[in-house]
Amino acid sequence: MTAAPMQRATAVPILMYHNIARAPRKLPRWRSLYVSPGAFARQMWLLRRLGYTGLSMTAAMPYLRGEQQGRIAVITLDDGYLDNLEAALPVLAHHGFSATCYAVSGQLGRYNAWDAELLGVRKPTMTAVQLRQWQQAGMEVGAHTRSHPHLTRCTDAQLREEIEGSKHDLEDLLGQPVRQFCYPYGDADERVVAAAREAGYHAATTTHRGRAFAGMDLWRLPRIQVARHHVLAKFAVKTLSAYEDRRA
Repeated sequence: MTAAPMQRATAVPILMYHNIARAPRKLPRWRSLYVSPGAFARQMWLLRRLGYTGLSMTAAMPYLRGEQQGRIAVITLDDGYLDNLEAALPVLAHHGFSATCYAVSGQLGRYNAWDAELLGVRKPTMTAVQLRQWQQAGMEVGAHTRSHPHLTRCTDAQLREEIEGSKHDLEDLLGQPVRQFCYPYGDADERVVAAAREAGYHAATTTHRGRAFAGMDLWRLPRIQVARHHVLAKFAVKTLSAYEDRRA
């Protein structure tokens, strides 16, 4: 048997979302960061209809390590926006899915200070209490640094502050280990990846395109971006075929 069929059989799509809300009309750019609640509900329905289970990063680790096989899709949401709790959580709970929300620990209960000026809109983030509600509903909280910087531009001391510091912040807040990390902007090099490993995370996600396969570097996992303009058929092709792998 060749390697290619085996890889196709063990492919794990890790979906990347940001806002589950309607894009503001005044938003001049990056409307793709928004997926409407209705579209998100249809996407989760399709996964369930096709026999897939939506899992958080930690729940998916046996699949990512090649210890288990099955029809799963990993669901991740970046930045910890309030609309994840209000719009995504009820849909995930309805289908019995879990998901990982990567929170910026220094911006809880505030807004997207890292790109608000660029986007022209302030998007509210979950408070500490709301983040606990997310976790108590069976969802996972991962770390996304303290301030959402470009990590490759950070000094070694700043890397520890952002990567390890965020882990400690969230663990103190939630009273549970934080095992998952996401690089802001997908900005990572060898030094940044090493810092994530050393901080004690079990895995880390990037913005590189493609599905994950057993045997991949767990601290450089690719994802599939789900954007506002992706109709249901396009979502299915991107998620459940080799479409994204060919564009990696």
